[in-house]
Amino acid sequence: MKIAMIGTGYVGLVTGVCLSDFGHEVVCVDKDPAKIDKLARGEVPIYEPGLDVLMARNVAAGRLSFTRDLQSAVDGADAVFIAVGTPSRRGDGHADLTYVMQAAEDIAHALTGYAVVVTKSTVPVGTNAVVREVIARANPNADFDVASNPEFLREGAAIDDFMRPDRVVVGVTSDRARKIMGEIYRPLFLRDFPILYTDLETAELIKYAANAFLATKITFINEIAQLCERVGADVKQVAKGIGLDGRIGPKFLHAGPGFGGSCFPKDTRALARIGQDHASPLQIVETVIKVNDEVKRRMVDKIMDLCDGSVNGKTIAVLGVTFKPNTDDMREAPSLTIVPALVGNGARVRVVDPQGRREGEALLPGVTWMEDAYQAARDADAVVILTEWNEFRALDLPRLAGVMRKARMADLRNVYAPQAVREAGFEAYTGVGRGA
Repeated sequence: MKIAMIGTGYVGLVTGVCLSDFGHEVVCVDKDPAKIDKLARGEVPIYEPGLDVLMARNVAAGRLSFTRDLQSAVDGADAVFIAVGTPSRRGDGHADLTYVMQAAEDIAHALTGYAVVVTKSTVPVGTNAVVREVIARANPNADFDVASNPEFLREGAAIDDFMRPDRVVVGVTSDRARKIMGEIYRPLFLRDFPILYTDLETAELIKYAANAFLATKITFINEIAQLCERVGADVKQVAKGIGLDGRIGPKFLHAGPGFGGSCFPKDTRALARIGQDHASPLQIVETVIKVNDEVKRRMVDKIMDLCDGSVNGKTIAVLGVTFKPNTDDMREAPSLTIVPALVGNGARVRVVDPQGRREGEALLPGVTWMEDAYQAARDADAVVILTEWNEFRALDLPRLAGVMRKARMADLRNVYAPQAVREAGFEAYTGVGRGA
């Protein structure tokens, strides 16, 4: 099938590349000439393990191409995916649908035959109905259907998530659209991955509900972690104990500095606004947002306490600033709250991150970027593990302690056992929810 992918951000690029690997002819469209030029040269503008190899393979096979010309990409397409950004609107938390609606209008003018217009972007309930109205108004003669096909891709594992999904959610209103969507995802159906067909509104809400539930699990265990610190319990054992219950499960029960990234923060805010707008406030979701902000601020206090109450004039080595490992994404990362607070309190902050510097240099002014953990920790007063990159999971702890002025560790991802850290020569250690 011929597919046009409007938007080459994280979701659009990964989806376009993976669909081309299914054997479809995919044309990815973006208005940014620099991005299209880079893609045409075979350069991937984001960091996602394995994406560069997959992209090169499908470009070489003639199934994948990139263009700024939306008209030529949409002409003759069986499906046109909208995969543009829906950031939080400043001030009220609503999803900003400016790019979605502009894409819908552009698509309307480019349609020459029947196509399914598929919303891949995360959008509030009712958006696809509006997309249908926008297209019909801009081109009254357009022959099209609208479908909702939310993404469930984890950064750092997106290709595997696409190729081996827990489920594919497709919201449609006609048999014609359902048939085309079925053909697009036929390779998954043949391998028995579940495809759930719903109406448009249900598909839209599934995405928000899923992310809000996962954000709630993270926030719950972070609140339990604080209680563990007060009563002398170990949150890792608590999480294991409740996670072994099949009704709960072990995933997303890792205490840390709060959730961040491109999805959970904006999607919880948007869902909370949807509830308010429909006179059905989601009090749990609203509390999750509030508590997650408090968790990030609490991490600053934890580091301050480790440094005898003040970081003024002290050197702090921060290991990892992206919101999670295996991505270069800095959006809403806990580091964007924690690191500026340390700098603002007079700390000299050194940062190491395998992929975070490209975005981090602009977002974290006043820090010094280093090449490795040992270099960053030399003569430092504390080391802070903020993102659990693999290269920070097996540090030579005696060597690390040996180069520091004050061997103190704030392990905000609970990577190391406290006893092992102390035995390696550290004079002080603090984790998250690791007892008194």
